Amino acid sequence: MGGASNSNLLPPGFHFFPSDEELVVHFLRRKASLLPCQPDIVPTVCMNHYDPWELNGKALGAGNQWYFFSHAKHSRVTPNGYWSSVCADETVSSGGCSVGLKKTLVFSTGEPSESEGTETNWIMHEYHLLDGRKGISSSTTSTNSSSKKLHHPNTVRATCIYMF
Repeated sequence: MGGASNSNLLPPGFHFFPSDEELVVHFLRRKASLLPCQPDIVPTVCMNHYDPWELNGKALGAGNQWYFFSHAKHSRVTPNGYWSSVCADETVSSGGCSVGLKKTLVFSTGEPSESEGTETNWIMHEYHLLDGRKGISSSTTSTNSSSKKLHHPNTVRATCIYMF
C-alpha cells in the first residue's frame, strides 16, 4: 500500500533519507517483487497527474524531497510541463553487483513538443531495477548500450523529486 498518510504512524524524529543502494535494494526490489516494505510508507503515485510542486501530501516528504513509486510505463508529461533526462544513467551497486540504474531528469514548464520549455529547479532521480524478477542483473555490470536490462512486466520505479 504505502501512503503519505502512513508517515503519521512513524515515531517522532523519524527521517527518511535512504542511499541509492537502500532505495533500490530495500524498497524498490521488495515493491517490484510484491513483498511488503516495513514500514510501508512510500506511496505509489501516478506522476503524470501532478506537477512537482503538487506532490506535498501525495508522496513521502523528507525535507525538500519527495519519494514515491510509479509504474514503468508512465508519461513524463504533467499538466504544466514535462521531465527530460539530463545525463547518462548511473549504476547503483550493492555488494559489488550492479542492482539498478539511477536516471536524473529536470522539470521544464511548457509543452515538450515546443522544445522551448522553461527549465526549473526541480530535479528527479528515478531508480530502475536491472532485473525486475530478482533485483540483480546476472548479465551485466555496466550501463552501456550493449547492456541487457531485464524488466518484469509489472516493473515499478522508485522516484525522488527535490527542488534546489
